[in-house]
Amino acid sequence: MSGAGVAIVVPVLDEAAALPALAAHFSTLDPAPDEIVAVDGGSTDETVALAQQAGWRVISAERGRARQINAGVEAAQAPLVCVVHADSFPPQDMIAVVRRALADERTALASFTPLITGTKTRWITSAHNYIKTWYAPLLCRPHLFVRGVRLLFGDHAMFFRRADFLKIGGCTPGDMVMEEADLCVKFARLGRIRMVPRVVRTSDRRIAAWGPLKANWIYFKVGILWALGLRSRMARDYPDVR
Repeated sequence: MSGAGVAIVVPVLDEAAALPALAAHFSTLDPAPDEIVAVDGGSTDETVALAQQAGWRVISAERGRARQINAGVEAAQAPLVCVVHADSFPPQDMIAVVRRALADERTALASFTPLITGTKTRWITSAHNYIKTWYAPLLCRPHLFVRGVRLLFGDHAMFFRRADFLKIGGCTPGDMVMEEADLCVKFARLGRIRMVPRVVRTSDRRIAAWGPLKANWIYFKVGILWALGLRSRMARDYPDVR
């Protein structure tokens, strides 16, 4: 394993419909990742079989994206880690981008820039997703915003140094959603948080299911619940879409 080895961690739960496309995309990455770890949260479909067929390492963890991410990062052997959702597609040179961004020791946590696509390209929601990284901490944690905290989200394909993730204690285990927000606050103690100007395409399946207005309202509401510390309500107000 090289000093700049990169592991991709994919938390999954009943993602059989999405995994074939993701596996095909990962096979085109150049350079290739050092390892791909799929962390299954108790799927009842063909998710595990499909991940194994793709040649990924598959482990199991208690359901919940925070717990699954923690398990995946702990199991990874590479020093650099990128967490990719099953319905997201980073650029083909993502490994080089991760290495280049984290070569700057001032950067503690980074991500790609999300573009929400699927039945159509969701330009308005994508733009909102972008500016939310700024206004969310300004509204929710202003004392941290002035210290440079920015909020990245899971569909941004966040990446970091494995040792730093373990040092800060990883994701808050009980978080079913918004696990990335607390992670950003923790990582801010170690250095800069930034989005790199390279696109990760992520599925619009929630917007297609809910409609743009409802989807953006849910995103906003869950963020407010996180800001107010009402964690028990976040998962209830952010239902799964498969």
